[in-house]
Amino acid sequence: MTEQIVQLSSGLTVAVESMAHTRTVSIGAFVRVGGRHDPAEYAGLAHFLEHLLFKGTASRSAIEISQAIDRVGGDINAYTAKEYTAYYCRLPARHADVGIELLGDLLTAPAIRATDVESERHVILDEMAMDDESPDDVIHQAFAKAMFPGHALGWETAGDRDTVTAIDQHTVREWFTNRYRTENTVVSIAGAVDADDVIDRIAKAFDSMPEGDGSIAAQPAGPMGSSIALADETEQTHLLVGGRSLHRTDAGREALDVVNHVLGGGLSSRLFDEIRERRGLAYSVFSTSASYEDVGAWSVYAGSMPEHAGEVASIVRYELDRLIEGGITQDELAIAQGYLTGSYEMGLEDSGARMSRMGGQLTLLGRLVGIEDQLDRWSAVSLDDTRRVIERVYGAAAPITVTLGPV
Repeated sequence: MTEQIVQLSSGLTVAVESMAHTRTVSIGAFVRVGGRHDPAEYAGLAHFLEHLLFKGTASRSAIEISQAIDRVGGDINAYTAKEYTAYYCRLPARHADVGIELLGDLLTAPAIRATDVESERHVILDEMAMDDESPDDVIHQAFAKAMFPGHALGWETAGDRDTVTAIDQHTVREWFTNRYRTENTVVSIAGAVDADDVIDRIAKAFDSMPEGDGSIAAQPAGPMGSSIALADETEQTHLLVGGRSLHRTDAGREALDVVNHVLGGGLSSRLFDEIRERRGLAYSVFSTSASYEDVGAWSVYAGSMPEHAGEVASIVRYELDRLIEGGITQDELAIAQGYLTGSYEMGLEDSGARMSRMGGQLTLLGRLVGIEDQLDRWSAVSLDDTRRVIERVYGAAAPITVTLGPV
């Protein structure tokens, strides 16, 4: 399997990985604008546009888009992240031209009709209402706002009811025209395809995309907010503890991956073993680390019965203190390295994962990190590296705590 990356004369970046031992192809179009780039008065705009692109184009209705992909047994979808928006499809390799042409049509000639804006607004508001019914979603939303108060990284990617209601056809069309341009778009394709052939097809399918760079500079985040407790008549008490972390290209990212796995990233992690396996106090307990262009955030989540909430919170605090004071062991380092490298390799077995890897890295980093290079980075992490990253991340400042549950 080899990767081929070209930048077309228009400025569009195309990445292809030919895979001989598969019968599928995955195609993705990644645009370097996401939720953190939304104007404050129109929070949710990038997500709104993502929805609208499936409502029809100049030459296809919404049902014709669905029929085109169903006819060949494929699937098509999209998502809006904090720093980019992705549209992707997966289908049998012999129908690669269908997926390429369809994505090109969606990203260059969406109809964006006023009637579609109104109908999709209701869909998005229903989606938000559904999330509001989920305590997991509610506490993560509250945690993001506390972690990045008054900043786009703390907003819900879908926006809120007021901002979604304020978005109109002109706003969406202007956003599309100004942002969906060749120099901040990457088309990534992986599967049983010939690289030269699909590059030509992609160039043709995206030929009418306006040239130029439609990306937006990231605004720096201010200081963290404060801990909060939310009263809600839920069956569980939900807990999130966290703080600021490393940005995407920080040299300590791989050491942080290791530490996060030891703390709560796997079945053998300290939090999972102590809270779930040994004491049976929670079904779901884990830690995560998110990284963005200029900042990051770490968190620990646990959901437990209200009568166990205090004990769970105490264990989380104890394990964080133990991590800061004593670091991790050589055996924990080896287990984490084995998990990170092994799961990464297994995760790249299908065309969708290969496509996403190329598209995501080229969009966010402007380059590809080789698979062997990434494996070597995790393997090279030392105990000294983990001690430094623990001090920089977990020991740098007091974390904030967000709770949600019965009073």
